[in-house]
Amino acid sequence: MDVQELEATASAIVAEGKGILAADESDSTIKKRFDSIGVESTEENRRAYRDLLFTTEGVEEYISGVILFDETIRQSSADGTPFPELLASRGVIPGIKVDTGAKPLALARGETITEGLDGLRDRLEEYRDLGARFAKWRAVISIGNGIPSEYCIWTNAHALARYAALSQEAGLVPIVEPEVLMDGGHTIDRSFEATSHTLHAVFTELRDQRVHPEGILLKPNMVLSGYDGPDQASHDKVAAETIRCFKRHVPAAVPGIVFLSGGQSDEDATANLNAMNALGKHPWQLSFSYGRALQAPALKAWGGKEENVEAAQRAYYHRAKMNSAARTGMYAPEMEKEAVPA
Repeated sequence: MDVQELEATASAIVAEGKGILAADESDSTIKKRFDSIGVESTEENRRAYRDLLFTTEGVEEYISGVILFDETIRQSSADGTPFPELLASRGVIPGIKVDTGAKPLALARGETITEGLDGLRDRLEEYRDLGARFAKWRAVISIGNGIPSEYCIWTNAHALARYAALSQEAGLVPIVEPEVLMDGGHTIDRSFEATSHTLHAVFTELRDQRVHPEGILLKPNMVLSGYDGPDQASHDKVAAETIRCFKRHVPAAVPGIVFLSGGQSDEDATANLNAMNALGKHPWQLSFSYGRALQAPALKAWGGKEENVEAAQRAYYHRAKMNSAARTGMYAPEMEKEAVPA
């Protein structure tokens, strides 16, 4: 592996003021998104929707990378330009989701293990040839009665590290995504505990499997109150607890942390990221890797209609701009009312 290239790519993805668009929804997930706006999830509709996002004028000011799905990395823009080539021509780094999804973990009721290691080395080589320069793998950790178990945490951490090592071998920066789900009524303290245990296991496995820390990015959950809990922590509390947790476990050698939105509202995801950056200088860049929290307004504005493409692009551009402001700690809710550029 070319260590210098990995480090340069990782640093470019977390360049100042920029973050990642996660456009790697699986077929089942994108179908749910399309169902919500009454649009059939055909290959052409999926291509057209991704095309409007990727061709949004000026969004490269705020978006440094895009995570693609297997179908999407093989598709092209309306003018025939392959999506990876289109993105790269705008200075946006193409990436690829490589796991095959979370499946039930044997002998562990209510817990999952992410699959996709079989044949991964060959797939990574192909994705590299198609233009990808980074990859992503998501592990899912649930909080509930007696869970997460040590078994679940360590099994997923081991798989994440195996994926990361293979990615670096192939010349792709691995985005390591251990997501502790915030579904449920648990407290923010319980979230802290589960996230802390998970991060400890992940970085232990990454070290033991010889993964180069300067050539990875971490994509974690924020430390939040369970969404169904009666007491929702403030943005300042979320920021303080998240930073406290990550300072315990994430090496300063890691270039950046690109948070997932994980079911938060668009504006909450932005405000929480802003509150973390407003706390001051951290050992790592604190950025975003949002899917729904960047796309939801654009998807609604588009509605599957060609005449709505520009309105959808303005909505996407606006959310990208708001999250760029959050990267500097300069976001304010009043900014949501700003005119969106044409």
